[in-house]
Amino acid sequence: MLYGRSAHISALDEVIAQARRGRGGAVVLRGEAGAGKTALLDAAVAQGGAMRVLRTCGVESESDLAFSALHQLLRPASGFLDALPGPQRDAARAALGHAADGAGDRFLLGAGVLSLLVEAAGPAGLLCVVDDFQWADRASADALLFAARRLGTERIAMLFAVRGDAPVKGVPSTVGVDGLSEDAATELLGSLHVPPTAPVGRELITLTGANPLALHEIAARLTPAQLAGRDPLPDPLPGGARLFGDRVSGLSAPARLVALIAALETDVEVVLRAAEQLVDRESGTAATAFAELEESGLAEVSGAGVRFRHPLMRSAIHESAPPAQVRHAHAVLAELTTGDRRAWHLAGAALGQDESVALSLTQAAERSRDRGGYGAAASALTRAAELTPRPRARAVRLKDAAAAAWLAGRPGQAESLLAQAREGAGGDIALAMEIAHLRGRFELNSGNAAEAVRILAAGESLDMLADAVEAASYVGDAAAVVELGRRAAAHPAGFLRDTVAGIGLTLGGDAAGPGLLRRALARADELEDATDHLWATAAASALGESDLATEMAERAGRVARVSGMTGQLPVVLEFAATADRLAGRLARSQAVSEEGLALAREAGYENAVAAHLANLAVLAALRGEEEPCERQAREALAIALPHRVGLSAGVAEYARAMLELCLGRHVSAHDRFRAIAAAGPGAGHPTVAWRTVPDRIEAAVGAGDQTGARAALAAYERSTEHATTSESRALLARCRGLAESDEEAFVEALRLHTNPFEAARTALLLGERLRRAQRPGRARAHLRMAREVFEQAGARPWARRAQEELRAAGENASAPPPGVLDALTPQELRIAGLVADGLSSKQIAARLFLSPRTVEYHLYKIYPKLGIGSRTDLARLVVLRKAPVVGDAML
Repeated sequence: MLYGRSAHISALDEVIAQARRGRGGAVVLRGEAGAGKTALLDAAVAQGGAMRVLRTCGVESESDLAFSALHQLLRPASGFLDALPGPQRDAARAALGHAADGAGDRFLLGAGVLSLLVEAAGPAGLLCVVDDFQWADRASADALLFAARRLGTERIAMLFAVRGDAPVKGVPSTVGVDGLSEDAATELLGSLHVPPTAPVGRELITLTGANPLALHEIAARLTPAQLAGRDPLPDPLPGGARLFGDRVSGLSAPARLVALIAALETDVEVVLRAAEQLVDRESGTAATAFAELEESGLAEVSGAGVRFRHPLMRSAIHESAPPAQVRHAHAVLAELTTGDRRAWHLAGAALGQDESVALSLTQAAERSRDRGGYGAAASALTRAAELTPRPRARAVRLKDAAAAAWLAGRPGQAESLLAQAREGAGGDIALAMEIAHLRGRFELNSGNAAEAVRILAAGESLDMLADAVEAASYVGDAAAVVELGRRAAAHPAGFLRDTVAGIGLTLGGDAAGPGLLRRALARADELEDATDHLWATAAASALGESDLATEMAERAGRVARVSGMTGQLPVVLEFAATADRLAGRLARSQAVSEEGLALAREAGYENAVAAHLANLAVLAALRGEEEPCERQAREALAIALPHRVGLSAGVAEYARAMLELCLGRHVSAHDRFRAIAAAGPGAGHPTVAWRTVPDRIEAAVGAGDQTGARAALAAYERSTEHATTSESRALLARCRGLAESDEEAFVEALRLHTNPFEAARTALLLGERLRRAQRPGRARAHLRMAREVFEQAGARPWARRAQEELRAAGENASAPPPGVLDALTPQELRIAGLVADGLSSKQIAARLFLSPRTVEYHLYKIYPKLGIGSRTDLARLVVLRKAPVVGDAML
């Protein structure tokens, strides 16, 4: 019976009830050992009714074994694996030991775990329970928390019990399980076979903090005289290991040895086999000793494993055993186990450094890494380094441990391990360069980008030079990009070399640069890796072809979602979200950036956080939303400026400038755009300055600065001289129309545009010009098209501007009602678009890191919103919604 926990039970019941109604959620039970968390979980399971229950418990001795907790939890649900999208299924199979190879990407695995839980839930729902979560291995914890943060529309309740302050990242709902109230504690003591007197009970409550387990165990061990208050209570009271110390010492020597084996290894068959080797036959048999352990109440057999009644019992057994006995038990267990378990038992048996044991742990780390268990790999490699006798090999393992820790989302640990590796590298120049390469990548993702340039520029390999160019590009340091590009040109020709060298040479004015970039882009259809697609994006951008850059960024996002990027997906999504925004797909850009922001925060990629915040600020500006624009821009700058990430700082300032332009405040917008153009490395960026020239010229003309507009046009003509795509020429023509007040340039721009959103902006400018020139009939056609596109994109300030111009041009009709698709959320719009592209629910789930059932749920909500009943109807609506490129009739 539970005493004093009605409020806790009600909180858990509410989470479960919400899950039954399709509003899934997760909650953390947090409290000290013995507070009653397990009893509350038992009560919650009893309330689950028809819901399927998946349950496991973290085990301290298995906390370094990748996916051990996940394997125990999901084993009953493995029959649902075939229902998962291919990439998710492969990652989940590998993690659960059903396949030798997997994608090795923790985001893919997290999506796979979510999909598997959704499939297991079915119509009745699912209750997923993890006790002692603080001891779940990191790989399992990461995957489960990824799923827990994405339960919004699922019939799933996830309950995590955790001791103390152990973090449970991203699950804000917490139920604190503290000591009992005095009344509840008194009631508990009164239920004992021999209850204490009231004064003794009050003293016990005070001394134990009303911890239920401590009250029960201590009171049961007091003498009748102590319970009655005739004898004083023992000082100190037994607590922690002392709480069960007498019960452990009360076991016979063979039973204590069996208890130690069970504390080191959970598999009951292995425990019994080890006991047969270790237990002295003259003292009794292993089976007799095991039976004594069970009869003591300290442990029990649960399925194929041995489970201790309370984690402190395991601790008490381990603490009471001599170190030599612990090592000997590990040695015997190593002979009876295989794979990762054997490696860790060998490590437990080691006395001093041992290369063979270190090698076993290194191999275990490789297996974990191949399945995406980077946290377990980092732990194994760190222990392997401790056991490695040779300094260089130790430094290599520390370096590899640092890389694994980074990919596991532990930047602090990664940097500490890398510092140790640097100290141990000695005079090995090649190893020092590998360590520097990693250090530069760490700085680029979460630290000072200018420092990353300095570190990476010291290398001579093409990979280091490419990363140095990437870092310099984030800073906005054009001089560094030029110099690094020249150095890269000395390497043999190839896609990466041509791209890196071409960017630097083009930026430096070398005539050979554009040719190298064209040669690299000619191989774009051969590219398979998302990183290569990002380099293709950079190549197109360097040529001034923003539309081609957008296309390459979209490809990078698609490839990254299905191939696994070992943690780099948040960075890829920066470019994918920007591509959607530049193409006028504002709702999709919003959804991608929100997803990227969440993933970047999970991974600890601070600079990616800044990038997504900056993009979200621009989107808010385009919608005319001042408060979110200012807030998100401010948050982005708070990271980008001290980290010298000029690209994100420039985009955040661009958001502020665009807000002013969208709201018609041209003078303020002009000032902000001039500041963007003048900002130096770390505070601004040449690409941002170049891409925003069309906006800068529009602001300058609106502010009456025709001279400034012409100067900006001249600079834009120079920066786009190598651009050949239609859209890049359209933007240049629009800029000429504004700066030179040339109507024919606007007409030419409309003929060339391939981007509907930019075409609408040009149509608005031309329509305004025609209306003011007393040609309202011609103006109205352009203004109607502009208004329609802006309404569809959600760019409300421009839509209002177009509507006001239409009224001034003599069209009295009010603004059209919102488009039918405007009722959809950004996520629903993304799903609708993918349906229109012909993707199945499984394929959509793989793209968006959702489960197929979640996709079907969204479609179930979409159909009644739009008054349709099939995927065909939805595809037709989406196709009709797509804004047309301007036709000849409007020119």
